[in-house]
Amino acid sequence: MKSIFLLMLLAVCMLGCTPEKPASDSPPNVVFIFADDLSFQAVHGLGNAEVHTPNLDRLMAMGTTFTHAYNMGGWNGAICVASRHMLNSGRFLWRAHRFQQQFWRKGDSLELSWAKLMEKRGYDTYMTGKWHVSAPADQLFQQSVHIRPGMPPDAWAGAKVGEKLKQTVNGQPVDPYEVMPVGYARPRDENDHSWSPYDTTFGGFWSGGKHWSEVLKDDALGFIAQAGKKDKPFFMYLAFNAPHDPRQSPKAYLDQYPLEKVSLPQNWQPDYPYRNQIGLGWDLRDEALAPIPRTEYASRVHLQEYYAIITHLDEQIGQILDALEATGKMDNTYLIFTADHGLAVGRHGLLGKQNMYEHSMRVPFTLVGPDIPAGAQVAADVYLQDVMPTSLELADIE
Repeated sequence: MKSIFLLMLLAVCMLGCTPEKPASDSPPNVVFIFADDLSFQAVHGLGNAEVHTPNLDRLMAMGTTFTHAYNMGGWNGAICVASRHMLNSGRFLWRAHRFQQQFWRKGDSLELSWAKLMEKRGYDTYMTGKWHVSAPADQLFQQSVHIRPGMPPDAWAGAKVGEKLKQTVNGQPVDPYEVMPVGYARPRDENDHSWSPYDTTFGGFWSGGKHWSEVLKDDALGFIAQAGKKDKPFFMYLAFNAPHDPRQSPKAYLDQYPLEKVSLPQNWQPDYPYRNQIGLGWDLRDEALAPIPRTEYASRVHLQEYYAIITHLDEQIGQILDALEATGKMDNTYLIFTADHGLAVGRHGLLGKQNMYEHSMRVPFTLVGPDIPAGAQVAADVYLQDVMPTSLELADIE
């Protein structure tokens, strides 16, 4: 229950200083910012010189970064759902699974959720963005807006391809390229212009007319403007869908990453030799986004789009941070940034997160607050679900 907090105290002691209590006697504000599919290897401040993340780097300079934070995994490939249930229930995988099956799916024990415990302590609770948890967000948070599904609607099209791939035509397997919807198994070569990340007619993150990351940022700024005028503590749960596919962003962000300057990871390979044995073939949506076997060109295109949507996400986070600082309440506010899991994006011939490599299990994790050492790093292993008990301890909640 106290793992992260104790590690923070250890980090403080290592830096030779004494932890200070927050300036205010009131419970501290807690702001949780959550990314989707963001690997620790896709942040500039964590060693990737090619990607531009000035605001994530800014957070790292303001607080302490846990360089070895991990997603615990799940019963199947869709580890996003498992991650979010563990996070909001504060339970490890096996307990979180049973808990959500026996209780949350039936609307029971909602008072044991992260948000409800914060509300009971007197917090104004707010949520916007991706949810993907069996308990309804609008029943857990006092305010919730633009509650998003697991991924933008157009991305679901590829999820139904698996059944088609099991069919045969005259006894022969179906050609994957014949059944994949637009946006999958591409680009086949330099002349493949079937899909564009900044063409808003493809929907996805553009559904509704405004990029979902920008909508979330606008939602957050609206709540911060209200909360900044109150004395009541607030808890914000800001869950971006980015940089999950379809990795869409305005053209200006793509232009920051010319293909000839996007390098392939050292562990890139055309195909993963055990792909089919572990269920990472054409019928797994994530892996079907690019041609199999991979080509260097297609891998660079996917990395380009991944970096672009990350930089777009980073800009929204920067505006949220600016607004929080403008309230004058940062001396009594803890801000936590992390992601639900990582992503392969070409490493080992893989694209998705349904594997046990570090690029898929390990995530960025930064904690900023009044008594948190600035610019520090802690290499101790932590799990994502440690966030909930840590924030409860900071708020003096049993």
